[in-house]
Amino acid sequence: MLFRWLACCPFLALATAGGFSSAFAQEPQPREVEVRYNLVYASHAGKNLALDVYLPSGEGPFPAAMVVHGGAWRLGNKGQLASYARALAENGIASFAINYRLAPEHPFPAQIEDCRDALRWIGDNAATYRIDTAHIGGVGYSAGGHLVALLGAQGIPDEESPDEEPANRKPPRLCVVAAGGAPCDFRVFPERWDGLAYWLGGTRRQLPDVYREASPAAFATADDPPMFFYHGESDALVPRQSPQIMVDALKAAGVEAEIYLAPGIGHIATTADAESLRRGFEFLQKHLLPPQGEPDGD
Repeated sequence: MLFRWLACCPFLALATAGGFSSAFAQEPQPREVEVRYNLVYASHAGKNLALDVYLPSGEGPFPAAMVVHGGAWRLGNKGQLASYARALAENGIASFAINYRLAPEHPFPAQIEDCRDALRWIGDNAATYRIDTAHIGGVGYSAGGHLVALLGAQGIPDEESPDEEPANRKPPRLCVVAAGGAPCDFRVFPERWDGLAYWLGGTRRQLPDVYREASPAAFATADDPPMFFYHGESDALVPRQSPQIMVDALKAAGVEAEIYLAPGIGHIATTADAESLRRGFEFLQKHLLPPQGEPDGD
């Protein structure tokens, strides 16, 4: 159960450090990648939030992916999925691996607010990094998978857009989500359980609205992007029913959604499961990259 997550999350930050490139169907000749580290995308109370950019070689414009690390919303950093971000760039998808504020110092909704800031920053800097803002995806595992699913479902609310935002210039939305090991519905948690109080501020009985606001499944609507979830069949940390609820809600709304259950493995092992990663990458390719034979801007 997810209730054991707090005891295991220190290992999450380590288990997702590498091993992704071999799972991806490489281009005939993988592209060279330029990496730009520690670019500040937002500041809060004097603390800078940074991201790393992985740029494919070529003229662009490139599809892009925002890559969001896991760690139970209280651990981890943008280097956690560096291999994943680089592999995406080798296959023509510019990647932005982000840091975000961590609990308990920064409880929810700080993490999703930071993801929105990062997505807005990508849009604002699209010309600099040769990004096609109509084709930006979200990729994450565990807490990161939760955040990209929530960002995909909620987008950037109008009230969060700066007052000076031109009327004809909207912040980008994710056009596809690929999330692994993602908790998607906190509304089903026991009312009095306080295992996530460090992040959500209390129990579900005390703060039902907060638990709903943190639940991607509560915001599944017809305008959501296609989403792919992969999950360990034997995941004892995040119940597989959680992403399944999201998939069912998306399908009911008419949105393309899939889930792949990796046979016989748990939460940690699924981070580097080759078949899970291959399927997730194929889903991203389908919605981000031009069909074979069409130009990609090179």
